[in-house]
Amino acid sequence: MAEGDDKPDEASKTEDATPKKLEDARKRGQVAQSRDINTWIILLAATLLIGTAAPLMFSNLTDFLGEFLSQAHTMPGTPGGIGMVLTETARRSLSATYFVFLALLIAAVAGPLMQVGPLIAPEVLKPDLSKISVFKGFARLFSLKSIAEFVKGLLKISAVGIVGFVMVYPYLDGAEHSIELTPVQMLEEIEALAIRMMIGILVALLAISLADLLFQKWEFAKQMRMTKQEIKDEYKQTEGDPFIKGKLRQIRMERARQRMMQNVPKADVVITNPTHFSVALQYDTEISDAPIVIAKGIDEVAMRIREVATEHEIILFENPPLARTLYDTVELDQPIPEELYKAVAEIISYVYKKKGKIK
Repeated sequence: MAEGDDKPDEASKTEDATPKKLEDARKRGQVAQSRDINTWIILLAATLLIGTAAPLMFSNLTDFLGEFLSQAHTMPGTPGGIGMVLTETARRSLSATYFVFLALLIAAVAGPLMQVGPLIAPEVLKPDLSKISVFKGFARLFSLKSIAEFVKGLLKISAVGIVGFVMVYPYLDGAEHSIELTPVQMLEEIEALAIRMMIGILVALLAISLADLLFQKWEFAKQMRMTKQEIKDEYKQTEGDPFIKGKLRQIRMERARQRMMQNVPKADVVITNPTHFSVALQYDTEISDAPIVIAKGIDEVAMRIREVATEHEIILFENPPLARTLYDTVELDQPIPEELYKAVAEIISYVYKKKGKIK
């Protein structure tokens, strides 16, 4: 690192980006995505439309033109009559094409959504004077990314040219016979050839687009890499923030609660208050000589424990003093104390008799 330069050099960025840095980058609109994938999805939509919607659009317009020509002698030649004809022509044309524009719009939105999900980044709209720097622009011109874009452009041009030649060449020998075709047959031949060409181009561009997506992800990961010192500084900053600490604590508690709820179906009985406290007990002699508290909670958590227990046909046993004592004195995944053996044993015995179990 040069003296007086606060920015770390690339060689010192040896660590993968932390989730916080990736989240901050996402807020700035910096994400790994391939524009070629977006273009490919639009091209795919266009190909599907040509194969499905184009014949219907052509049929509708043909019917309209036939109707127009058959009634042309009855239409008034006044400005009002001409305006009416033009209005109807525009309406028919728009009704035949609005579905195409809508489908292409959906395809244009689907590409980014599939790659990065919903993303709103107002910072992208802010002017950045560094982007118009002559020196930085010159440096970007000869960067690895620019070279990759240049090579990718050559590959796309070559792919389109080769596919076009391979698809069109077999038709050249029979081109002189096309004059024998009716206009409808001619359009059908052109449509079939266009679809064949676009399918071939789609296959070729898909390979290029997937390679570009991998490159963009690699380039983004490289750009986001951090130094060990940056990770230490970020840790100090986030751990010292009361809001972040509270958020992390909340996340840990939520994960612990989810794991606890997953254990409720293993319980033999749930002892309740009946509304404020719930304690789930599991008695398995292969695990412990005494019943173990595998889940416990108050209020909303207690209610959720009861709901899960009911879903799995686990018996709920009302004993307010015992439920509160178990909640206050026994930690999760710990056996009950000896002084509670008798009270719990009576409940376990009752449960086994009700279920027809013998242990």
